[in-house]
Amino acid sequence: MMMVLLSIAFSTAILAFLCLGDPKRRRSVKLPGAAQGVAVRRLSAVASLLPGMAYAIRGDGAAIFLWLGGYAMAGWLVTLAFSTMRNNAG
Repeated sequence: MMMVLLSIAFSTAILAFLCLGDPKRRRSVKLPGAAQGVAVRRLSAVASLLPGMAYAIRGDGAAIFLWLGGYAMAGWLVTLAFSTMRNNAG
């Protein structure tokens, strides 16, 4: 169970990294600096899915579903957090 929680945390950290550098979000909030390039975003997206792929290769169906559910919930929480930061900044 601890491994699933760590893999959710890993994927969530990469998801937050993706959100920080998203070009459209940065433009809408009028943040200075360069956004992430296409290659960085694609590699980060694949990296965030690595725990799920590892569980699939191992054939651990329960871990896949636990990770997927946790990752989905974390995605909503990251979205809400960045939305709140945007509303507070503007």
